[in-house]
Amino acid sequence: MASTVTTEPSQNSPAPSRPGYGQLLRTRGAWTFLLPGFAARQPFAMLTISIVLLVQHTTGSYGAAGAAAAVTGVSMALFAPFSGRLADRHGQRAVLLPGVLVHAASGLTFTALALAHAPLWALFAAAVPTGASVPQVGPMVRARWGVKLQGSPLMSTAAAFESVTDEFTFVVGPLLATALCTAVDPAAGLVTEASLTLLGGLLFAAQKSTQPRVAADGHARVRHESALRIPGVRVLIVAFLGIGSVFGGMQVSLAAFTESIGEPGLNGVLYGTFAAGNMISGIACGAIAWKAAPQQRLVVGYAALALVASGLWAAHSVLVLAGLGLLVGMCIAPALITGYTLVEGLAPAGARTEAFTWLTGAVALGQAAAVTVAGQLEDRFWTGAGFLVPMGGTVLALATVLALRAHLVARPRGITVARGVGHRVPVTVD
Repeated sequence: MASTVTTEPSQNSPAPSRPGYGQLLRTRGAWTFLLPGFAARQPFAMLTISIVLLVQHTTGSYGAAGAAAAVTGVSMALFAPFSGRLADRHGQRAVLLPGVLVHAASGLTFTALALAHAPLWALFAAAVPTGASVPQVGPMVRARWGVKLQGSPLMSTAAAFESVTDEFTFVVGPLLATALCTAVDPAAGLVTEASLTLLGGLLFAAQKSTQPRVAADGHARVRHESALRIPGVRVLIVAFLGIGSVFGGMQVSLAAFTESIGEPGLNGVLYGTFAAGNMISGIACGAIAWKAAPQQRLVVGYAALALVASGLWAAHSVLVLAGLGLLVGMCIAPALITGYTLVEGLAPAGARTEAFTWLTGAVALGQAAAVTVAGQLEDRFWTGAGFLVPMGGTVLALATVLALRAHLVARPRGITVARGVGHRVPVTVD
Protein backbone atom coordinates (compact mmCIF):
# COMPACT_ATOMS: atom_id res chain seq x y z
CA MET A 1 0.00 0.00 0.00
CA ALA A 2 1.41 3.39 -0.96
CA SER A 3 1.01 6.20 1.49
CA THR A 4 2.03 9.83 1.69
CA VAL A 5 3.36 11.25 4.91
CA THR A 6 3.83 14.81 6.04
CA THR A 7 5.65 15.29 9.31
CA GLU A 8 6.23 18.21 11.61
CA PRO A 9 9.55 20.03 11.28
CA SER A 10 12.28 18.29 13.21
CA GLN A 11 14.84 19.79 15.54
CA ASN A 12 17.22 19.86 12.61
CA SER A 13 14.74 21.79 10.48
CA PRO A 14 13.67 24.98 12.15
CA ALA A 15 10.82 26.82 10.48
CA PRO A 16 11.30 30.49 11.25
CA SER A 17 8.85 33.09 10.01
CA ARG A 18 11.70 35.08 8.44
CA PRO A 19 14.43 32.77 7.11
CA GLY A 20 17.94 34.17 7.33
CA TYR A 21 21.60 33.18 7.26
CA GLY A 22 21.91 33.29 11.05
CA GLN A 23 19.09 30.80 11.52
CA LEU A 24 20.45 28.64 8.72
CA LEU A 25 23.90 28.42 10.26
CA ARG A 26 22.42 27.50 13.64
CA THR A 27 21.00 24.31 12.12
CA ARG A 28 22.25 21.44 14.24
CA GLY A 29 25.26 19.68 12.74
CA ALA A 30 25.60 22.06 9.78
CA TRP A 31 29.15 23.15 10.51
CA THR A 32 30.37 19.55 10.56
CA PHE A 33 29.91 19.36 6.79
CA LEU A 34 30.15 23.05 5.81
CA LEU A 35 33.81 23.59 6.72
CA PRO A 36 35.16 20.36 5.19
CA GLY A 37 32.86 20.91 2.21
CA PHE A 38 34.33 24.34 1.59
CA ALA A 39 37.86 22.96 1.72
CA ALA A 40 36.96 20.11 -0.63
CA ARG A 41 35.33 22.27 -3.32
CA GLN A 42 37.93 25.06 -3.33
CA PRO A 43 40.23 23.26 -5.81
CA PHE A 44 37.42 22.99 -8.40
CA ALA A 45 37.65 26.74 -9.02
CA MET A 46 41.36 26.33 -9.73
CA LEU A 47 41.19 23.45 -12.20
CA THR A 48 40.22 25.01 -15.53
CA ILE A 49 42.30 28.17 -15.23
CA SER A 50 45.31 26.12 -14.06
CA ILE A 51 45.02 23.88 -17.12
CA VAL A 52 44.64 26.86 -19.46
CA LEU A 53 47.67 28.66 -18.05
CA LEU A 54 49.88 25.56 -17.96
CA VAL A 55 49.07 24.32 -21.47
CA GLN A 56 49.25 27.81 -22.97
CA HIS A 57 52.70 28.18 -21.41
CA THR A 58 53.99 24.88 -22.78
CA THR A 59 52.35 25.10 -26.24
CA GLY A 60 51.95 28.84 -26.83
CA SER A 61 48.39 28.29 -28.07
CA TYR A 62 45.14 29.32 -26.42
CA GLY A 63 43.35 26.95 -28.77
CA ALA A 64 45.30 23.97 -27.43
CA ALA A 65 44.87 25.20 -23.87
CA GLY A 66 41.14 25.61 -24.33
CA ALA A 67 40.83 22.19 -25.95
CA ALA A 68 42.63 20.46 -23.08
CA ALA A 69 40.44 22.26 -20.54
CA ALA A 70 37.39 21.38 -22.62
CA VAL A 71 38.18 17.65 -22.54
CA THR A 72 38.39 17.89 -18.76
CA GLY A 73 35.07 19.72 -18.58
CA VAL A 74 33.26 17.35 -20.94
CA SER A 75 34.57 14.37 -19.02
CA MET A 76 33.35 15.86 -15.77
CA ALA A 77 29.96 16.72 -17.24
CA LEU A 78 29.45 13.17 -18.52
CA PHE A 79 30.56 11.42 -15.34
CA ALA A 80 29.16 13.82 -12.72
CA PRO A 81 25.54 12.56 -12.95
CA PHE A 82 26.77 8.98 -12.73
CA SER A 83 28.71 9.94 -9.61
CA GLY A 84 25.61 11.58 -8.17
CA ARG A 85 23.50 8.50 -8.88
CA LEU A 86 26.06 6.29 -7.15
CA ALA A 87 26.08 8.64 -4.15
CA ASP A 88 22.28 8.46 -3.92
CA ARG A 89 22.37 4.66 -3.99
CA HIS A 90 25.54 3.76 -2.09
CA GLY A 91 26.39 6.82 0.00
CA GLN A 92 28.62 9.83 -0.54
CA ARG A 93 31.62 8.42 1.30
CA ALA A 94 31.75 5.34 -0.94
CA VAL A 95 32.03 7.61 -4.00
CA LEU A 96 34.32 10.27 -2.56
CA LEU A 97 37.15 8.11 -1.23
CA PRO A 98 38.21 6.49 -4.52
CA GLY A 99 37.30 9.63 -6.47
CA VAL A 100 39.72 12.00 -4.75
CA LEU A 101 42.55 9.48 -5.04
CA VAL A 102 42.01 9.06 -8.78
CA HIS A 103 41.68 12.82 -9.29
CA ALA A 104 44.91 13.66 -7.50
CA ALA A 105 46.84 10.98 -9.40
CA SER A 106 45.45 11.91 -12.82
CA GLY A 107 45.93 15.66 -12.23
CA LEU A 108 49.59 15.15 -11.38
CA THR A 109 49.98 12.90 -14.43
CA PHE A 110 48.51 15.63 -16.65
CA THR A 111 50.97 18.13 -15.15
CA ALA A 112 53.95 15.89 -15.81
CA LEU A 113 52.89 15.30 -19.43
CA ALA A 114 52.40 19.00 -20.07
CA LEU A 115 55.83 19.87 -18.67
CA ALA A 116 57.37 17.13 -20.81
CA HIS A 117 55.79 18.74 -23.92
CA ALA A 118 53.81 15.59 -24.64
CA PRO A 119 51.60 15.61 -27.77
CA LEU A 120 48.13 17.03 -27.44
CA TRP A 121 46.49 13.61 -27.68
CA ALA A 122 48.40 12.52 -24.55
CA LEU A 123 47.14 15.56 -22.68
CA PHE A 124 43.62 14.72 -23.77
CA ALA A 125 44.06 11.15 -22.53
CA ALA A 126 45.16 12.41 -19.10
CA ALA A 127 42.41 15.06 -19.05
CA VAL A 128 39.64 12.43 -19.25
CA PRO A 129 40.22 10.81 -15.82
CA THR A 130 41.10 14.21 -14.36
CA GLY A 131 37.67 15.54 -15.24
CA ALA A 132 35.76 12.32 -14.62
CA SER A 133 37.04 12.10 -11.05
CA VAL A 134 36.33 15.70 -9.98
CA PRO A 135 34.59 15.24 -6.59
CA GLN A 136 31.01 16.53 -6.68
CA VAL A 137 31.20 18.14 -3.26
CA GLY A 138 28.84 21.04 -3.99
CA PRO A 139 25.90 18.77 -4.91
CA MET A 140 26.70 16.55 -1.94
CA VAL A 141 26.57 19.52 0.44
CA ARG A 142 23.26 20.61 -1.09
CA ALA A 143 21.89 17.11 -0.62
CA ARG A 144 22.89 17.24 3.05
CA TRP A 145 21.05 20.53 3.43
CA GLY A 146 18.04 18.84 1.84
CA VAL A 147 18.07 16.21 4.57
CA LYS A 148 18.55 18.74 7.36
CA LEU A 149 15.93 21.21 6.12
CA GLN A 150 13.26 19.02 4.56
CA GLY A 151 10.00 20.97 4.67
CA SER A 152 11.65 24.11 6.04
CA PRO A 153 11.41 27.61 4.49
CA LEU A 154 15.16 27.82 4.99
CA MET A 155 15.74 25.72 1.86
CA SER A 156 15.90 28.76 -0.45
CA THR A 157 18.25 30.43 2.02
CA ALA A 158 20.45 27.34 1.92
CA ALA A 159 20.46 27.47 -1.90
CA ALA A 160 21.60 31.09 -1.74
CA PHE A 161 24.22 30.29 0.88
CA GLU A 162 25.64 27.49 -1.27
CA SER A 163 25.78 29.76 -4.30
CA VAL A 164 27.66 32.36 -2.24
CA THR A 165 30.04 29.65 -1.04
CA ASP A 166 30.60 28.47 -4.61
CA GLU A 167 31.28 31.98 -5.80
CA PHE A 168 33.63 32.72 -2.92
CA THR A 169 35.68 29.78 -4.11
CA PHE A 170 35.64 31.35 -7.59
CA VAL A 171 36.97 34.57 -6.10
CA VAL A 172 39.80 32.85 -4.25
CA GLY A 173 40.50 29.98 -6.67
CA PRO A 174 41.40 31.89 -9.86
CA LEU A 175 43.41 34.43 -7.89
CA LEU A 176 45.36 31.68 -6.15
CA ALA A 177 45.85 29.64 -9.34
CA THR A 178 46.97 32.67 -11.36
CA ALA A 179 49.37 33.79 -8.64
CA LEU A 180 50.89 30.31 -8.39
CA CYS A 181 51.20 29.85 -12.16
CA THR A 182 52.66 33.28 -12.86
CA ALA A 183 54.79 33.92 -9.76
CA VAL A 184 55.88 30.41 -8.75
CA ASP A 185 55.73 27.98 -11.67
CA PRO A 186 53.25 27.27 -14.50
CA ALA A 187 52.62 23.83 -12.95
CA ALA A 188 52.08 25.10 -9.40
CA GLY A 189 48.37 25.70 -9.92
CA LEU A 190 47.55 22.10 -10.88
CA VAL A 191 49.84 20.62 -8.24
CA THR A 192 48.14 22.67 -5.55
CA GLU A 193 44.69 21.80 -6.93
CA ALA A 194 45.42 18.07 -6.76
CA SER A 195 46.80 18.33 -3.24
CA LEU A 196 43.87 20.36 -1.90
CA THR A 197 41.37 18.03 -3.55
CA LEU A 198 42.91 15.04 -1.82
CA LEU A 199 43.07 16.67 1.62
CA GLY A 200 39.67 18.39 1.50
CA GLY A 201 37.90 15.40 -0.04
CA LEU A 202 39.15 13.03 2.65
CA LEU A 203 38.07 15.44 5.40
CA PHE A 204 34.59 15.78 3.90
CA ALA A 205 34.21 12.03 3.42
CA ALA A 206 35.01 11.55 7.10
CA GLN A 207 31.78 13.36 8.08
CA LYS A 208 29.60 10.26 7.96
CA SER A 209 26.90 11.40 10.37
CA THR A 210 25.47 14.09 8.07
CA GLN A 211 25.43 12.27 4.74
CA PRO A 212 21.98 11.27 3.42
CA ARG A 213 20.98 7.81 4.46
CA VAL A 214 20.91 5.08 1.86
CA ALA A 215 17.81 2.90 1.98
CA ALA A 216 18.62 -0.74 1.35
CA ASP A 217 15.12 -2.19 1.08
CA GLY A 218 13.29 -3.20 -2.05
CA HIS A 219 10.92 -0.24 -1.93
CA ALA A 220 13.83 2.19 -2.25
CA ARG A 221 14.96 0.49 -5.43
CA VAL A 222 11.57 1.16 -7.03
CA ARG A 223 12.05 4.87 -6.47
CA HIS A 224 15.52 5.10 -8.06
CA GLU A 225 14.53 6.97 -11.19
CA SER A 226 16.90 9.11 -13.21
CA ALA A 227 16.51 12.83 -12.59
CA LEU A 228 17.05 13.35 -16.33
CA ARG A 229 13.54 12.01 -16.98
CA ILE A 230 12.03 15.09 -15.32
CA PRO A 231 11.25 17.75 -17.99
CA GLY A 232 11.94 20.66 -15.65
CA VAL A 233 15.39 19.31 -14.84
CA ARG A 234 16.17 19.17 -18.56
CA VAL A 235 15.14 22.82 -18.95
CA LEU A 236 17.40 23.80 -16.06
CA ILE A 237 20.26 21.85 -17.64
CA VAL A 238 20.00 24.07 -20.73
CA ALA A 239 19.95 27.17 -18.53
CA PHE A 240 23.05 26.01 -16.68
CA LEU A 241 24.80 25.23 -19.97
CA GLY A 242 24.40 28.92 -20.79
CA ILE A 243 25.85 29.88 -17.42
CA GLY A 244 28.80 27.58 -18.09
CA SER A 245 29.41 29.39 -21.39
CA VAL A 246 29.89 32.59 -19.39
CA PHE A 247 32.43 31.01 -17.05
CA GLY A 248 34.42 29.40 -19.87
CA GLY A 249 34.29 32.37 -22.20
CA MET A 250 35.36 34.75 -19.46
CA GLN A 251 38.30 32.58 -18.36
CA VAL A 252 39.90 32.30 -21.80
CA SER A 253 39.05 35.80 -23.01
CA LEU A 254 40.22 37.57 -19.87
CA ALA A 255 43.52 35.67 -20.01
CA ALA A 256 43.99 36.65 -23.67
CA PHE A 257 43.04 40.29 -23.00
CA THR A 258 45.42 40.76 -20.06
CA GLU A 259 48.27 39.16 -21.98
CA SER A 260 47.61 41.43 -24.98
CA ILE A 261 48.06 44.53 -22.81
CA GLY A 262 51.17 43.10 -21.13
CA GLU A 263 49.58 42.60 -17.71
CA PRO A 264 48.92 38.85 -17.32
CA GLY A 265 48.72 39.22 -13.55
CA LEU A 266 45.49 41.20 -13.95
CA ASN A 267 43.73 38.05 -15.19
CA GLY A 268 43.04 36.80 -11.68
CA VAL A 269 41.96 40.26 -10.55
CA LEU A 270 39.46 40.67 -13.38
CA TYR A 271 38.07 37.18 -12.98
CA GLY A 272 37.94 37.70 -9.23
CA THR A 273 35.90 40.89 -9.80
CA PHE A 274 33.48 38.89 -11.94
CA ALA A 275 33.17 36.23 -9.24
CA ALA A 276 32.87 38.88 -6.52
CA GLY A 277 29.81 40.30 -8.27
CA ASN A 278 28.33 36.83 -8.25
CA MET A 279 29.02 36.46 -4.54
CA ILE A 280 27.61 39.88 -3.61
CA SER A 281 24.33 39.31 -5.44
CA GLY A 282 24.16 35.80 -4.00
CA ILE A 283 24.32 37.20 -0.47
CA ALA A 284 21.55 39.66 -1.33
CA CYS A 285 19.36 36.95 -2.87
CA GLY A 286 19.52 34.88 0.29
CA ALA A 287 18.61 37.84 2.48
CA ILE A 288 15.50 38.84 0.48
CA ALA A 289 12.08 37.39 1.26
CA TRP A 290 10.96 36.81 -2.32
CA LYS A 291 7.29 37.14 -3.25
CA ALA A 292 7.65 36.34 -6.94
CA ALA A 293 7.53 32.70 -7.99
CA PRO A 294 10.97 31.15 -8.67
CA GLN A 295 10.01 30.48 -12.30
CA GLN A 296 9.44 34.21 -12.82
CA ARG A 297 12.66 35.09 -11.05
CA LEU A 298 14.61 32.72 -13.30
CA VAL A 299 13.23 34.30 -16.48
CA VAL A 300 13.89 37.87 -15.31
CA GLY A 301 17.35 37.08 -13.95
CA TYR A 302 18.37 35.18 -17.06
CA ALA A 303 17.18 37.97 -19.34
CA ALA A 304 19.37 40.41 -17.41
CA LEU A 305 22.33 38.02 -17.68
CA ALA A 306 21.95 37.68 -21.46
CA LEU A 307 21.66 41.44 -21.87
CA VAL A 308 24.80 42.29 -19.88
CA ALA A 309 26.86 39.42 -21.32
CA SER A 310 26.07 40.68 -24.81
CA GLY A 311 28.18 43.79 -24.17
CA LEU A 312 31.42 42.08 -23.12
CA TRP A 313 32.87 41.82 -26.62
CA ALA A 314 32.80 45.62 -27.02
CA ALA A 315 34.92 46.34 -23.92
CA HIS A 316 38.43 47.58 -24.74
CA SER A 317 39.76 48.82 -21.40
CA VAL A 318 40.49 47.24 -18.02
CA LEU A 319 38.03 49.48 -16.17
CA VAL A 320 35.14 48.90 -18.59
CA LEU A 321 35.80 45.16 -18.63
CA ALA A 322 35.96 45.06 -14.83
CA GLY A 323 32.66 46.93 -14.57
CA LEU A 324 30.89 44.71 -17.07
CA GLY A 325 32.39 41.62 -15.46
CA LEU A 326 31.04 42.73 -12.10
CA LEU A 327 27.55 43.19 -13.59
CA VAL A 328 27.66 39.81 -15.33
CA GLY A 329 28.62 38.17 -12.06
CA MET A 330 25.77 39.92 -10.26
CA CYS A 331 23.33 38.51 -12.82
CA ILE A 332 24.62 34.93 -12.61
CA ALA A 333 23.96 34.35 -8.92
CA PRO A 334 20.16 34.89 -9.06
CA ALA A 335 19.89 32.45 -11.97
CA LEU A 336 22.01 29.82 -10.21
CA ILE A 337 20.21 30.17 -6.89
CA THR A 338 16.76 30.04 -8.46
CA GLY A 339 17.73 27.00 -10.53
CA TYR A 340 18.92 25.08 -7.49
CA THR A 341 15.80 26.15 -5.58
CA LEU A 342 13.58 24.89 -8.39
CA VAL A 343 15.29 21.52 -8.59
CA GLU A 344 14.49 20.91 -4.92
CA GLY A 345 10.82 20.81 -5.85
CA LEU A 346 11.23 19.05 -9.18
CA ALA A 347 13.40 16.09 -8.14
CA PRO A 348 12.40 13.44 -5.58
CA ALA A 349 14.69 12.93 -2.59
CA GLY A 350 16.07 9.67 -4.00
CA ALA A 351 17.36 11.45 -7.11
CA ARG A 352 18.32 14.80 -5.64
CA THR A 353 22.11 14.42 -5.59
CA GLU A 354 21.95 13.19 -9.17
CA ALA A 355 19.79 16.19 -10.16
CA PHE A 356 22.29 18.57 -8.59
CA THR A 357 25.16 16.87 -10.40
CA TRP A 358 23.32 17.20 -13.72
CA LEU A 359 23.21 20.95 -13.15
CA THR A 360 26.84 21.08 -12.03
CA GLY A 361 27.80 18.93 -14.99
CA ALA A 362 25.87 21.23 -17.32
CA VAL A 363 27.90 24.19 -16.09
CA ALA A 364 31.09 22.19 -16.68
CA LEU A 365 29.95 21.12 -20.16
CA GLY A 366 29.00 24.67 -21.10
CA GLN A 367 32.33 25.86 -19.75
CA ALA A 368 34.18 23.19 -21.73
CA ALA A 369 32.49 24.13 -24.98
CA ALA A 370 33.07 27.80 -24.26
CA VAL A 371 36.80 27.51 -23.57
CA THR A 372 37.20 25.54 -26.82
CA VAL A 373 35.29 28.00 -28.98
CA ALA A 374 36.65 31.08 -27.21
CA GLY A 375 40.20 29.77 -27.54
CA GLN A 376 39.76 29.30 -31.28
CA LEU A 377 38.22 32.75 -31.66
CA GLU A 378 41.08 34.35 -29.73
CA ASP A 379 43.67 32.54 -31.87
CA ARG A 380 42.00 33.24 -35.22
CA PHE A 381 40.40 36.66 -34.82
CA TRP A 382 40.83 39.79 -32.69
CA THR A 383 41.61 39.96 -28.99
CA GLY A 384 38.28 39.84 -27.20
CA ALA A 385 36.49 37.79 -29.86
CA GLY A 386 36.06 35.05 -27.26
CA PHE A 387 33.59 37.28 -25.42
CA LEU A 388 31.07 36.48 -28.17
CA VAL A 389 30.70 33.05 -26.58
CA PRO A 390 28.96 34.20 -23.36
CA MET A 391 26.60 36.29 -25.46
CA GLY A 392 25.63 33.41 -27.74
CA GLY A 393 25.33 30.87 -24.93
CA THR A 394 23.08 32.96 -22.71
CA VAL A 395 20.82 34.17 -25.53
CA LEU A 396 20.18 30.62 -26.76
CA ALA A 397 19.56 29.37 -23.22
CA LEU A 398 17.17 32.25 -22.50
CA ALA A 399 15.13 31.37 -25.59
CA THR A 400 14.85 27.76 -24.36
CA VAL A 401 13.82 28.79 -20.84
CA LEU A 402 11.15 31.13 -22.20
CA ALA A 403 9.74 28.48 -24.52
CA LEU A 404 9.66 25.68 -21.91
CA ARG A 405 9.14 27.56 -18.65
CA ALA A 406 5.87 25.70 -17.98
CA HIS A 407 7.94 22.61 -17.17
CA LEU A 408 9.56 24.43 -14.24
CA VAL A 409 6.38 24.29 -12.17
CA ALA A 410 6.71 21.43 -9.68
CA ARG A 411 3.87 18.95 -9.69
CA PRO A 412 2.43 17.89 -6.30
CA ARG A 413 4.41 14.90 -5.18
CA GLY A 414 4.19 12.80 -2.08
CA ILE A 415 6.60 10.21 -0.71
CA THR A 416 5.46 6.99 -2.34
CA VAL A 417 6.82 3.55 -3.05
CA ALA A 418 5.73 3.33 -6.66
CA ARG A 419 5.30 5.57 -9.68
CA GLY A 420 1.95 6.99 -10.60
CA VAL A 421 0.84 7.73 -7.03
CA GLY A 422 2.70 10.97 -6.42
CA HIS A 423 -0.33 13.08 -7.41
CA ARG A 424 -2.15 12.25 -4.17
CA VAL A 425 -2.72 15.08 -1.76
CA PRO A 426 -0.39 14.80 1.27
CA VAL A 427 -2.12 14.06 4.55
CA THR A 428 -0.77 14.15 8.07
CA VAL A 429 -0.65 10.77 9.79
CA ASP A 430 0.34 9.65 13.25
